[in-house]
Amino acid sequence: MNRRVAQFTLLVLVFVFALMGVSCTQQPTGNGGSAASQVSGRRRPTIVFMTDFGAANDAVAICRAVIFNIVPEVRLTDITHQVTPFSIEEASRFLAGVTPYYPPGTVFLVVVDPGVGTSRKAVIVKSKKGQYFVLPDNGLITPVIDRDGFDSAREITNRDWMIQAAVSSTFHGRDIFSPAAAHLAAGWDYHLAGPEVAQLVQLMPKSSTTTDKGIEGDIIGLDDPFGSLVTDIPVEEFKKLGYSLGEKVTVQINKKSVSLPYVKTFMDVPVGELLLYIDSRGRVGIAINQGNYSKKFDFTPPGTIFIPRKAASIKGK
Repeated sequence: MNRRVAQFTLLVLVFVFALMGVSCTQQPTGNGGSAASQVSGRRRPTIVFMTDFGAANDAVAICRAVIFNIVPEVRLTDITHQVTPFSIEEASRFLAGVTPYYPPGTVFLVVVDPGVGTSRKAVIVKSKKGQYFVLPDNGLITPVIDRDGFDSAREITNRDWMIQAAVSSTFHGRDIFSPAAAHLAAGWDYHLAGPEVAQLVQLMPKSSTTTDKGIEGDIIGLDDPFGSLVTDIPVEEFKKLGYSLGEKVTVQINKKSVSLPYVKTFMDVPVGELLLYIDSRGRVGIAINQGNYSKKFDFTPPGTIFIPRKAASIKGK
């Protein structure tokens, strides 16, 4: 009897240790768990997507399908797909504006690629913040790297990281960038995507110039759908001109003078009136309260702007 008890006890112990071995070797799954935690630090990886494809065709939907086929559990969200076609500068501005609000490990997929099919590189870039960027090497990443720092980059040349079919010369968003972003989100080691890229293409964005007469800058975009003008004049430089809230500021837009009240927010002027304000990103903006400046004055960026110092005459520019 004692012998049978001993044998039974031994079998139980073997079974328990076997279960412990399995539990130690398996990856914890959690909620929606996957190997992507190597990249994202979370159980569900995040891809943030931006293009100039628009919504009038199936391009965005196809890219999404490619991604979901590779990493079904991904959280896929968008910046916009309405970037002005071919505008690398606008896309870089949107990307730099969004990235501070996402954590390390986020994968940004950006396809604004007027050089598609040429010798320009398709790359994965890692910032010192620990975010990843899958995009063409055409300067898109410049403002982010200038702010967050450059960790490393790889050119996407490994066919395993691309669509498993013939690669088109005109739709790398589907064939290279989307699958690469998906594999990265799925936990693949991006060092295996291809050779190291030591130097990225640099974008040379325009910046305003402050002189003893005032600030010369550029109108770099529209705050759509409202049609407000976005300038490259930072609030720190504007404050040097000496204006106080409530005062009128005479500015030149494409060398045409207009007098605008400098106010804190839109409803500080009557509906339909013009205003100059500091936008949510800390730049000088020009708008119409509950109106569309761009449509009313038939204005399309780019354009120039000059704001004189408070004591200076705009005629003296």
